[in-house]
Amino acid sequence: MTRDAQDVIKQLRTCLASRIGSDRFDLWIGKQVRFQLVDDRLVVCAPDQFSLDRLRKQFRSDISVVARDVVQREVVLDFQVDATPKADTANSSPSLSAATGQQDASSTLQFRTSAPPSRPVRRNVTGLRTIDSFVVGAGNRIAYTAAKSICERPGAVSPLFIYGPPGCGKSHLQEAICSTVRQSLGLRRVLSLSSEQFTSYFLDALQGSGLPSFRRKCRDVDVLAIDNIQFFAGKRATLVELQHTMDALLRQGRQLILTADRPPNELSRLGPELAARVTGGLVCGIESADYETRVAIARQMAVRSQRPIPDDVLQLVAAELTGDARRIAGALNRLEATSEALEKSITIDFARSTLAEIFRATVQVVRLTDIDRAVCEAFGLDARSLKNGGKGKSASHPRMLAMWLARKYTRAAFSEISEHFGRRSHSTVISAEKKVNRWVSDGATIQLGPAACNVEDAIRRIETQLRIG
Repeated sequence: MTRDAQDVIKQLRTCLASRIGSDRFDLWIGKQVRFQLVDDRLVVCAPDQFSLDRLRKQFRSDISVVARDVVQREVVLDFQVDATPKADTANSSPSLSAATGQQDASSTLQFRTSAPPSRPVRRNVTGLRTIDSFVVGAGNRIAYTAAKSICERPGAVSPLFIYGPPGCGKSHLQEAICSTVRQSLGLRRVLSLSSEQFTSYFLDALQGSGLPSFRRKCRDVDVLAIDNIQFFAGKRATLVELQHTMDALLRQGRQLILTADRPPNELSRLGPELAARVTGGLVCGIESADYETRVAIARQMAVRSQRPIPDDVLQLVAAELTGDARRIAGALNRLEATSEALEKSITIDFARSTLAEIFRATVQVVRLTDIDRAVCEAFGLDARSLKNGGKGKSASHPRMLAMWLARKYTRAAFSEISEHFGRRSHSTVISAEKKVNRWVSDGATIQLGPAACNVEDAIRRIETQLRIG
């Protein structure tokens, strides 16, 4: 097996874990499944027929998309039961794969257009991420319109920066743009990476493969998309390389697409230089999906289900699972799998029983330490400054907000809250609660990073960090 083949398999596993989540990857793929590159096929080897059927049903589209992005061409998937599984080698997790490089693969990396599967395959309810499959709502309409415009005229607005909480649709739009310009406009030089991939490739280049090759890969493109750039924080050398890459592409009129979990003015650890480059293009925020949008998402996913899901069940799922669309997909997948296994129809009572554990898990228990973390993250503070800082606004305003949130979302007494935040008297908490209520009623602004922000927006962002908003 060549080094290139090893790298492709290693990269594919890492990207797949990032796409579907490390927990799901470890459960269904990490220690059970091997990948092989054989001529023009990507062979997916499962240890038994049950696992094979589940892979086909749950992850076929995810594997297909990731493989296409890794090798920059369409991939033929071939699912097989592994006659001789090797648990200590190819079935390692992405992190172990990186260390051992023991996945089986051939050295041939040429892939041809995908052929139809030899037999019908059940589809994952999430389906492929395209512009047409993106559910438009009040909180994402501007980002959707911008993405659609770029699909028609890449480079017209660059960079496009999309921010929002996890599961709001940022990656969907990024992936949709890349696939659309490949297919509709015939642009072959389209590169879509996570921030971890960009960093890994850059470090590999520094340590041996050479910077010229890395720069050709990232700069000789029509479209470069990088997901979750907040993870570049603290990586000074990588940030400098990213800025030079952005400059090179913008000079050529190429399309840049960047996503993050917060707006540019809150990415203080990435430095003002990057923020200036980002804000020179188009910045679009996406909010967590409201109830109507979640219902529409659930209905679209249900169309792909192999078993009928009544609308009252979809409305129940949308009402119980707020925010992240991945939760809705997971719930519908569980309903379908359980219904199939028990040979029962999906009804409202069946859904409540089957999803009771998932619904209970969404009832967030908030601790004072959770509020510490969320407030410090939003304001760029450390815990010591939040608790023991002086009376300056940079510390006192976040502290008052933290006390207000503690009163709203925990059962802690005034005395417990005041002690937690290093205050001598519980009257400090009472005063903070009154002051923040007055800020909210007056529509006041508060300093959030280098820019002023409406206090209600600041609260909403902190609540998003807590996953309770």
